Amino acid sequence: MNVKLLDLTAQYLPIRNEIRRAIDEVCDAQALILGPAVERFEKKLATYCGTKHAVGVSSGTDALLCSLMALGVGPGDEVICPSFTFFATAGCVARLGAKPVFVDIDSRTFNIDPSLIAEKITGKTKAIMPVHLFGQCARMEEINAIACAHGVKVIEDAAQAIGARRNDAPACSTGFAGCLSFYPTKNLGAFGDAGAICTNDDEFAANCRLLRVHGSGHAYHHKFIGGMFRLAAIQAAVLEVKLKYLNEWHEARRRHAAIYDELFAGGKVVAPHIDEGNYSIYNQYVVRVPNRDRVKQRLADRGVGSAVYYPIALHQQECFAYLGVKEGDLPVTEQACREVLALPVYPELPEEQVRYAGGEVLRAVVGD
Repeated sequence: MNVKLLDLTAQYLPIRNEIRRAIDEVCDAQALILGPAVERFEKKLATYCGTKHAVGVSSGTDALLCSLMALGVGPGDEVICPSFTFFATAGCVARLGAKPVFVDIDSRTFNIDPSLIAEKITGKTKAIMPVHLFGQCARMEEINAIACAHGVKVIEDAAQAIGARRNDAPACSTGFAGCLSFYPTKNLGAFGDAGAICTNDDEFAANCRLLRVHGSGHAYHHKFIGGMFRLAAIQAAVLEVKLKYLNEWHEARRRHAAIYDELFAGGKVVAPHIDEGNYSIYNQYVVRVPNRDRVKQRLADRGVGSAVYYPIALHQQECFAYLGVKEGDLPVTEQACREVLALPVYPELPEEQVRYAGGEVLRAVVGD
């Protein structure tokens, strides 16, 4: 049996006609950048995420970058974030001349460990940037309490977590702002790069809207030095169609995850731990296994796709060597990099294939 890690075609074909009509409407109107299609999607997205504003931008990376720019993050500032995450989290901090300050993760959820944040805060700390990794929210009430006590902002990196909830509060709604990615492989994926910034703060949202067009509110008048972070109308049209199906797709992923959970219970495969009060949307179903690379190869030999997110922590990347974080400084992060393996969990995956993939994981681990 061949089990793909992800099959975007399986999602596209049932809604192909609806998406093509939405694209044709944009093409016929020739309002291709920002405009009515983007405004419509922004309103629906803000409602979905439980925020007053949603600002469409060109990618999840640009959502982070634009948000940090709107906060005035720059040289001499520090931003606290995890090292076990996609590069953009810390990369955007460094691009602005600020310093990423890495904090270790919770061994069970892979999210930043709030108990370790306060000790990393200094007079230079401008923001805390928790990542809702693999579709599960970080412990935001603890993070917000620390941020409030020290007068810093919280920017949620929710690139993998649209629709995730903690104590019924949606991702992006509990920090000062939240950043989303609509890269095609995300639970809500565009037909290319796209992203968004969600917030309840009027001034921040207004500034982000200016920054996404070189800081200009109208032609040739620039309030800020911004960037070109505009969302294309075709992407917004595609996303507006898909948004209607998103909760249904989340539930399908959760059903697959429940099957895996049952298969792995009590064995050597460590299934994802979901914190009490969390609703995970399983952007990835990530297990811990012994001899991870050998298990991954055995799965490939048996036709099961898998992936490693992430094999190298950010503090171990060559470009961040200047930060002086030594091996062993973030032990939980480094262990995760050696053990994690993502399994197929996309919504259209047949149950037969979920059970086959889970069984092959168990056989591969026992074989070790």
